Amino acid sequence: MSETMKIRNVAAQEMQLLSDWAAAEGWNPGLHDAECFFAADPQGFFVGEVAGSPVGCISAVAYGQEFGFVGFYIVRPEFRGQGYGIQLWQAAMRYLGPRNIGLDGVVAQQANYQKSGFRLAYRNIRYGTNNMNRLQTAPGLVPLAQLPFEQLAAYDRMLFAFERQDFLRCWISRPQVCALGLLQQERLAGYGVLRACREGYKIGPLFADGPAEAEALLAGLTLGRQSGPIFLDAPEVNAQAVRLAERAGMKPVFETARMYTQQPPAMPLDKLFGVTSFELG
Repeated sequence: MSETMKIRNVAAQEMQLLSDWAAAEGWNPGLHDAECFFAADPQGFFVGEVAGSPVGCISAVAYGQEFGFVGFYIVRPEFRGQGYGIQLWQAAMRYLGPRNIGLDGVVAQQANYQKSGFRLAYRNIRYGTNNMNRLQTAPGLVPLAQLPFEQLAAYDRMLFAFERQDFLRCWISRPQVCALGLLQQERLAGYGVLRACREGYKIGPLFADGPAEAEALLAGLTLGRQSGPIFLDAPEVNAQAVRLAERAGMKPVFETARMYTQQPPAMPLDKLFGVTSFELG
């Protein structure tokens, strides 16, 4: 019989443990993801303890009263099959309540998520390469730190569909991060963030008005980066994003099922060339 598990909120200083567990699962987290994820919703991270020791975790980040996103769903291998995972899942669902809830689930678990009321919207494909092809750049690339934050937040809100300003401030300002915007006639036409990970780099988000703008940002973000692989998580439903990844010499290495409990949020998917993260949406 399984021992009783206590579920509680994760403290800020414990977020690194979740990142380490994610790394052990092969998820290759960013070196500074933990603090920014916590900033998104300090009440949205949960850990389960048995006899005082952490055995599993889950995140349930609330974006206002209408939307939430589930990630970091991990039970340590030696504690699996004992009912702890479902208890963590239920805690996350209780926290998010009646919100529309999204997740990026591994394909093998898609049927289980469907049993919990999630429906497939589209696939996200992780592309990676150790040898990025030369891409077409463009004038107007500027560090995001040089732009008024309100300008960036307004563009992000248009594409992500929900406010996440605390997360965004953190995301673009960490060490080992390259964050660029593309200005066209003093208007922001896209932005992208590249961050160092346990292995190589990940790009996310990559938001742009069109494929030419996305290519220019991808070229700027990856210029001169030869130390390790570069990864981009592209929504398969955006054919231009897939073509951009292929043009860059990237190959599929992983995929997830983007699922929601209600109708997919009204995001302009034709402008979404790279997902911010599989953990937070």
